[in-house]
Amino acid sequence: MIQNWNSMSALQDQLDEITSNTRHLVQQERLAVGERAVAELFETGIEDRILPVGAVAPDFELNDSTGRAVRSKDLLALGPLVVKFFRGRWCPYCVTELETWRDLYGRLREHNALLVAISPQIERQSDFMCGQHGIPFPVLSDPGNTVAEKFGLIYTVPEYHRVYFRSVLVNIPFVNGDDSWRLPIPATYVVGRDHRVLFAEAHADFRVRPEPEEALHVALAPHAR
Repeated sequence: MIQNWNSMSALQDQLDEITSNTRHLVQQERLAVGERAVAELFETGIEDRILPVGAVAPDFELNDSTGRAVRSKDLLALGPLVVKFFRGRWCPYCVTELETWRDLYGRLREHNALLVAISPQIERQSDFMCGQHGIPFPVLSDPGNTVAEKFGLIYTVPEYHRVYFRSVLVNIPFVNGDDSWRLPIPATYVVGRDHRVLFAEAHADFRVRPEPEEALHVALAPHAR
């Protein structure tokens, strides 16, 4: 049985607090850069092109933060898999979301479900993040966003937004190990043992994330096994 449904709003409440604090601390003209980028990305229709529920999830093999290869086939042989795509350790929204999943990870494992988080950041960045935030599940590096692209999640940061990132000392080329300026929109998937997508949610607005409890409910359901 899934418990703690009263906490379903907990993650978005935390993310909304980050947004509120940012709006108090950052000048309006600087905030407008991010708002423009979000609006333009939404207008591309990227949310409608993500890999949908019912599709067969692409197999992948990526290195975790220690350099160990992790294969989706191996994980799905053990149980349902939650796949969490995030932008990078520089994103406070992503870190907050991963910390929420950190606290739910024990419930996943009790039911033989698993979780991996995937971003384009290099292994060393993932290693820093895992140590700093106590992340117990594999954090995988996706060089060039190859896997995220198969899930339909990739966009290129526009030049005016790159200028903003540089101004706040977010060095995405350094973190990702390439100068493509390509990022995934944050997304949560649940993949059943038959490799079918059971849950899929992604948002062009990086400040909005699905509640982990929703995906957890799907991952622990009998049909996921």
